[in-house]
Amino acid sequence: MTASGNKDGKTGRLIVVSGPSGAGKSTIISRVLARRPDLAYAVSVTTRPRRGQERNGVDYHFVSEETFREKIQTGELAEWARVHGRYYGTCARFIETQRRNGTDVVVDVDTQGAQSLLSKYTDAMSIFVSPPTMEVLQERLVSRRTETPEAIEMRLANAREEMKQMNRYTHVLVNDDVEHAVSEFLAVLNETGIHG
Repeated sequence: MTASGNKDGKTGRLIVVSGPSGAGKSTIISRVLARRPDLAYAVSVTTRPRRGQERNGVDYHFVSEETFREKIQTGELAEWARVHGRYYGTCARFIETQRRNGTDVVVDVDTQGAQSLLSKYTDAMSIFVSPPTMEVLQERLVSRRTETPEAIEMRLANAREEMKQMNRYTHVLVNDDVEHAVSEFLAVLNETGIHG
């Protein structure tokens, strides 16, 4: 073992994934992780309430605003932002431990969080997941039946702003077909030297 904690001395890379709410990031990431068990997924911390079958510690770490603010104060978060009226963040210790062990880490963050992480981890790669059109995005958000019409409007307004950040990412995937997008994601990993 080397000082880095893994046999070959390789430091894991960060794979930063962003895209508007409803673009299909979570679905794509879960399918990629099923095919690439060598990757670690950084479960985000959030103050938003659970939706449907979401599980604490699996889909998100659900915490109160008070707990989230404590995590900000103690420097536990590699990045954090207030999005859609709720706080979201990524645990710094998880990223550091996995990378030290030579494991590549996938992080699903908004565009604010992405820029923060990309400035800290200069060897990170970034992927933006885009819906084929804003109309398709709206249909997806409505069909989830988890948001009020006002919340959907807010997410669409945020999506328009997020789409303007697309050119800041090294790779853009248009999710018009989930399986095709998953294949493209896996191809990007291979092209950039993140092999299983």
